[in-house]
Amino acid sequence: MMEANVNRTLIGKSLIIKGEVTGLEAMHIEGRVEGSIALPGQTITVGRNGHTAAMLIANEIVVLGQVFGSCEASDHLDIRSEGSMSGDAIVARISIADGAFVKGNIDVRRS
Repeated sequence: MMEANVNRTLIGKSLIIKGEVTGLEAMHIEGRVEGSIALPGQTITVGRNGHTAAMLIANEIVVLGQVFGSCEASDHLDIRSEGSMSGDAIVARISIADGAFVKGNIDVRRS
C-alpha cells in the first residue's frame, strides 16, 4: 500500500506569492505564484484554480490550471485536459491530454 505524502504545501485560492520558492516537499497550487518554484525531487501540482507566471523545476509537474513560464521536469510533465501551458519545457517524459492547451517548445531529454 502506498503511503500518502504528508509533506505537501497547499497554496490556497486566495493566496498570491511573488518571488522565489524553494524546498524539499511537494506543492499544490490553487492560488497564484509569480517568480520561480524549485522543488527538486518533488511534485508541483497546479490545480484547476491555480495560476503560475513562474519557472517551475521539479521531478514531476502536473498541470490542471494555467502555467505561463518554463517547466523543467526531471521525470514527467503531465498536462491534463483542463490545463494550459504557455512556455518552454525540458522533460524526460510528457503527457498531454486531449483538450489541453500548449504553446511553446518541448525538449524531451533522456538520462
